[in-house]
Amino acid sequence: MKNVLITGAGSGLGRGTAIGLAKAGHRVFATTHIWAQATDLQREVGKLGLSDRLTVDKLDVLDDRDVRTALRWPFDTFVSNAAIGDSGPISEIPVDLVRRTFETNVFANLAIAQQVVRKFLESKIRGRIVFVSSMGGMLTAYGLGAYCASKHALEGIAATMRDELSTTGITIQTINPGAYDTGFNDRMADTTYHWHDDAVHVTRESEIRANFAAIMKGQFDPQEMIDKMVEVIATDDGLYRNVWPPSTAALIKQVQEGSWTLRTGATSMIGSRFLETE
Repeated sequence: MKNVLITGAGSGLGRGTAIGLAKAGHRVFATTHIWAQATDLQREVGKLGLSDRLTVDKLDVLDDRDVRTALRWPFDTFVSNAAIGDSGPISEIPVDLVRRTFETNVFANLAIAQQVVRKFLESKIRGRIVFVSSMGGMLTAYGLGAYCASKHALEGIAATMRDELSTTGITIQTINPGAYDTGFNDRMADTTYHWHDDAVHVTRESEIRANFAAIMKGQFDPQEMIDKMVEVIATDDGLYRNVWPPSTAALIKQVQEGSWTLRTGATSMIGSRFLETE
C-alpha cells in the first residue's frame, strides 16, 4: 500500500487519480488549490465511501503555510501535479503571465519537491516523487509556448533530481499525458482573450481561435489517463518516463527525430491532440 500526497487534486486528472488510488486501496492525501474544491471533493469522497482512505486538504502550492501543513502528512509518495497555464502567441504574450506560469509549474513544484526530499532523507524513507509533466514538456504547440516552456523546465529538474538522488533510495518518475478532455486545455486557451487585443497586437484573434480549434480537436477520454496514472503510481518498480497514450509517445519521438534535420523557416509544432496536466 502506498501513502500518497498529491497536489492539484481539485479537478481533472489529479482528482480522478486521487480517487482511483483510494479505490485501489492506497492511503491518499488529496490537496486542492482552493477551499471550494476541497469541499466539493470531500463530498464526493463521502458519497463513494472512501473517507477512511482519502483525506482532503487545501494546498495552494504558492502558500508557504499550506505547504508546511501538507508536508506533515505521513506519505511515502509525492505526486507533483499542480499546474496552471496562460496562453497566446509567445512573441506577444505579456511576460508577467509567462512568469506566473513558471511560478506555479516550475518554482513551486521544485520548492516543494526539495522539502519532500529532505523529509524522506531525515525520516529514512525510500520514497518516490512523481512529476506530472506533459507531452508539452517534449513538444511545442501554437499559442502554448509559455506552458510548454514551463514543462520543458520541469523535465530538466526531474531528470537532474533523478540522477542526483540515485544513491539515496529516493526515486523520481515523470508522467506525460497526451491530450485529455478534462477542460484544462480549453480553459488554458481561453486565457488568451483576457489579454489579447486586435487593436494592439499583430496576431489576429481569428487566427488564434482557428489554431486553438485545431489543437483542441479530438481530445481523449480522461479516464484512460487516470487509469494509467493510478497504475504508474501504484507500481513499485517502473519506467522513469511514462507517456500515454502510445500514439502520443510515437508522435513525440517522430517530432524529436525530425527536429535534427529541421530547416530554417520550417515548423515542428503540432496542431492537434496536445496536452493536459492537471
